[in-house]
Amino acid sequence: MDDKLTIETCDDSCSGTQMDFKTVKENLVDESAANAMADLFKTLGDPTRVKIIHALSQSELCVHDLTQVLDMGQSAISHQLRFLRNLRIVKRRKVGKTVFYSLDDDHVEQIFIQTLQHLRHD
Repeated sequence: MDDKLTIETCDDSCSGTQMDFKTVKENLVDESAANAMADLFKTLGDPTRVKIIHALSQSELCVHDLTQVLDMGQSAISHQLRFLRNLRIVKRRKVGKTVFYSLDDDHVEQIFIQTLQHLRHD
């Protein structure tokens, strides 16, 4: 990887494209959606949360199961699950005193799978 700072600029002779900027601007994601998307990607920026999501993409699990899979304490796992639940990335299902966690919907799984595929892409 090149350590030098590269500044992306147009050539001096560039007069831009013949693009209709008004159309692009009108179709640009709104501020609320941009913030929500940035929050989602920030959430995926934590390796523990990524591992939890990956584990839950394979199977519905309880907190105890996740502590075994990730070799972490129950308090740490619970904290991360609460964070993920607040962002609607995971959901819970209670059976008696046991709480089972799974991904909130197929979209979460698809984002995760596509991100992995992108990283593995040469």
